[in-house]
Amino acid sequence: MAKLYFYYSAMNAGKTTTLLQSAHNYRERGMRVLILTPRLDHRAGSGTVASRIGLTAAGTAFDAGDDLQRIVQADIDAHGRLHCVLVDEAQFLSRAQVWQLSEVVDAQRVPVLCYGLRTDFRGELFEGSQYLLAWADEINEIKTICHSGSKATMTVRVDEAGRAVQQGPQVEIGGNDRYVSVSRAEFKKVMRGESTVEGIPEPQQPRLL
Repeated sequence: MAKLYFYYSAMNAGKTTTLLQSAHNYRERGMRVLILTPRLDHRAGSGTVASRIGLTAAGTAFDAGDDLQRIVQADIDAHGRLHCVLVDEAQFLSRAQVWQLSEVVDAQRVPVLCYGLRTDFRGELFEGSQYLLAWADEINEIKTICHSGSKATMTVRVDEAGRAVQQGPQVEIGGNDRYVSVSRAEFKKVMRGESTVEGIPEPQQPRLL
């Protein structure tokens, strides 16, 4: 039975690597997959999904207003049976798009695997993640480690000088130069100016709470 899956983590936990491995596994067995990626994340080029360890694959870029169920159906009409849909950076999905992906599962009987962040640099849910957490059939955490040695569950955004920041737009594309994964306890300390993230200067800002 087809299901909607959500694989979430903090930054740099290997979400995209896991997605690309899943795509490879399907294709190795002669099955066809469709990789969807938000157009706004164009670090590797629009429509290209790339991991930090150098793996890449071609995907179909989509915008915030696109109907993902129609994109999937168009792919099926053009190329035949589809065995799996994989979605990179799923936190950028809209509420409507998460619902559309649930229709791909329920009406078209195609499994959908979504990979993304759970929360932003303020510790708040992204829209896509919020509704994936609410509607997914299966939810799995991809784990990564904080510099303190604890499990990292939060993400800190830093500015050009390496200082942790608390304000700004929720969506700001970046990699290791802008985001660091930390435990919840370290997240609180960094935001209060009581701790530093490894390799990043002492943050200078008021308390988060």
